[in-house]
Amino acid sequence: MVFYTTCILNGCMVNSKNICALKRYSKLFLVVSKLKITWLVNLNLKQYIKTLTTRLIYMTSDKRKKMMKNKTIFAILHITIFMKMASSNKTVNQIKAMYVLGDSSVDCGENTLFFPFLLNNLSLHPCDGPPSALLPHLLAKKIGLPYPVPFYSQNGSAEVLLRGVNLGSTGATIMSNPTNSVLQSLNQQLRQAFEIFQLLQLELGQETATNFIQSSTLFYLSFGKDDYIDLFRSNSSMGPGSNTTQLSHILVDQMTNAIEYLYGSSVRKFIFMGILPLGCAPRFSQSANGGVSDGGHGGDKVVCADEIDNLIIEYNAFLENRIVSLNVELPDAELIFCDVYRMMMEIINNPNTYGFENVKSACCGIGMEHGMSGCMSMNMVCQNPSTYVWWDLFNPGRVVSSLIADSTWSGELLPDICRPTTLQKLVYS
Repeated sequence: MVFYTTCILNGCMVNSKNICALKRYSKLFLVVSKLKITWLVNLNLKQYIKTLTTRLIYMTSDKRKKMMKNKTIFAILHITIFMKMASSNKTVNQIKAMYVLGDSSVDCGENTLFFPFLLNNLSLHPCDGPPSALLPHLLAKKIGLPYPVPFYSQNGSAEVLLRGVNLGSTGATIMSNPTNSVLQSLNQQLRQAFEIFQLLQLELGQETATNFIQSSTLFYLSFGKDDYIDLFRSNSSMGPGSNTTQLSHILVDQMTNAIEYLYGSSVRKFIFMGILPLGCAPRFSQSANGGVSDGGHGGDKVVCADEIDNLIIEYNAFLENRIVSLNVELPDAELIFCDVYRMMMEIINNPNTYGFENVKSACCGIGMEHGMSGCMSMNMVCQNPSTYVWWDLFNPGRVVSSLIADSTWSGELLPDICRPTTLQKLVYS
């Protein structure tokens, strides 16, 4: 029975110290029948053994022998211990580093060359607060990881690379930008990831590096936002009325290629963030009062640009369906899709529930709804940023990011925002 119980516990990933303790104190377990079971299961193993040993000292040898002969008590106690430890022994978090790839949703400009001179009326200050207020940084904190260092700030040492790296860049797109070759593309960030893999192999050896990438890393990808911003702001023939369904397929195909490349490099855990509702952003939305802006006060609601949001919904659906397929096709891969669009629409449609007063104006910007141009000076910032859904013409504020982080991590505010599971369950799987 002792051996059997120990084997069961070992199967539940109980650590070696606990197993040794079970073997060493297996006979002692028999003598606690006089302790109430409800009290016993609220003790951890160390406390349990300490209490048991103390009581054993004051127990006569006859009582000990009598209890050891009671096989029913023997079995019940072992099962009780097993049930308690199986339910309370949380699987260890194996993730040691997070690597971030993405666009302006993951970078405040510190990872973007020549920022902001080549970004054409976008914000000089694209983030509501420091980079630590960005969604991937908030999630890294929940995992228990340091903030991923920007790629252009790291020195190439294994010590730094093993802590995680942010490859994301403001203005980055899935497709290469023919009008601005300085802005990064998905493929450029993949090449940077490959450089990191090579450096780790040189520093750690190929086998150790491969094991680290496979078992201890999480890759966070957030792309597509700047592709659609460029599309909707351009005067090209590829406007909202053109064949954008084909574009969505092309973008998702490129994302699929990236997943397969990273998988081939031993990456196994991925989180993908969908695109937020750009049609509701101050740059593209219309105010409910006929276009006369009052800064968002008086309870005016935002009128989102449906033709834009429909395309975002289409892209997100294509990406999620592809992720569902890849979860089946790629052995040992674990991929989740997080519906940022859904979470933000919940906030936009129910602002009072989440403590917001303004859903249509940017906190910092120029022009109608502060959305015609970006946040060029901190002197332009609104009085109470925490009451605004939008920070600038395209980016949400830090409170929104915090709410999204909570839902992404555990589904605390909005269940099922991440599918098929939460980030917390992915990390501890």
